[in-house]
Amino acid sequence: MVWPDEASTASFAQALARHSAIGHALIELRGDLGAGKTTFTRHLLKSLGIQGRIKSPTYAVVETYTLTPTDQLPDQNGVGAIWHFDFYRFNDPREWEEAGFRDIFASPGLKLVEWPDKAAPHLPPPDLVIHIEMQADESRLITLTAYTPTGTELIDEP
Repeated sequence: MVWPDEASTASFAQALARHSAIGHALIELRGDLGAGKTTFTRHLLKSLGIQGRIKSPTYAVVETYTLTPTDQLPDQNGVGAIWHFDFYRFNDPREWEEAGFRDIFASPGLKLVEWPDKAAPHLPPPDLVIHIEMQADESRLITLTAYTPTGTELIDEP
């Protein structure tokens, strides 16, 4: 699939947010610097009902968001905790344990992971991988790969 512009990115994020499986998915976002991983994440989080500024976790490694039942959009039942990871600067495997990442990945909620290769030995298998490749015309070539029934549900048409 191709996202010709940011509006297409937002439209895909809105469609993905409507799936009931989104609330307990592990989604890896792959692509070069500037491909649009964080932009996609911002659109997805806004589509799920997150209000306010959505920061890139490049320096913090993880940003956490929580939707209460009153914050959720009417069709977003099941989404509560959301973690947005960016492992671009992840270097020390000890940080995995010290930061409690094992517990986070074992808990319910949506996990979005940028630069998963940097933490690969520690990460559980993803439900869905979204690979974003910037094209010469600035459109994005998107490859979706499901690894679990949850991932398959996320990419099946509603």
